[in-house]
Amino acid sequence: MPESLTIASLTVNGPVEALVLFFALVIGHAFADFPLQGDFLSHGKNRHIKPPQLADGKGSPKHLWVYLMTAHCLIHAGFVWVITGCVAFALAEFVLHWVIDAAKCEGKTSFAMDQWLHVATKAVFVLIMWLA
Repeated sequence: MPESLTIASLTVNGPVEALVLFFALVIGHAFADFPLQGDFLSHGKNRHIKPPQLADGKGSPKHLWVYLMTAHCLIHAGFVWVITGCVAFALAEFVLHWVIDAAKCEGKTSFAMDQWLHVATKAVFVLIMWLA
């Protein structure tokens, strides 16, 4: 029987480890939000922008933005899971990233506020790990 996939759990015992973890999470965020997002996800996740053309050249499916927003948030959740080893933080990242990005796409927050909220989320994860 194949062994199940496990990701090692990380502990934060002091300020230096907390800063290192925070730095790693922010680096992961930068990768996921910029080069790994690309124009296809960046534009396609916004329901108010015309959906991008798919690779097969056919019309985009209805509500394509939901799939693209979900894919983008899963990428972020994956980084959080791999870096922290905590599936609960990955699930929280998925949900919070979805909500924060949806608010930006609806014009309720700015680009800068969106980025600060994402970084604040990472800071909360680190604080929880440090205090646990």
